[in-house]
Amino acid sequence: MANKIFVSYKDDYEGRIYKNLLVAWSENKNFPEISFYDNSVGTSINSTNAYYIKQVILEKIKKSDVFLCLIGEHTYKSEWVAWEIEKAKELNKKILAVKIEKHYFTPTNLFGIGAKWALDFSKASILDVIN
Repeated sequence: MANKIFVSYKDDYEGRIYKNLLVAWSENKNFPEISFYDNSVGTSINSTNAYYIKQVILEKIKKSDVFLCLIGEHTYKSEWVAWEIEKAKELNKKILAVKIEKHYFTPTNLFGIGAKWALDFSKASILDVIN
């Protein structure tokens, strides 16, 4: 059975491109070894109420088997990503991380929590940490 993966990412152009690439790999029949259900938000939550938005996100993290933090250029600045990492940690989720580019800064709360790291943003590296 496929993993249910919550993909945490900075909601900017770069983050959306790479998150959608992960989803496309999973849906591509040419990559049968990458199989997961995308349990991340992916679409705008129709609200400006931060409490409500956090509750929706929290439910998605709870329903996931794996938490994957996709680290883009500005991810380390995102309060939302930091909050999602904290919730995944509190829920004892398997936490994975991958940097889009090696020189990007890591969100500080990913350190010291036992996160498994993909060596790079490649199919093989991401498969290594998911499986």
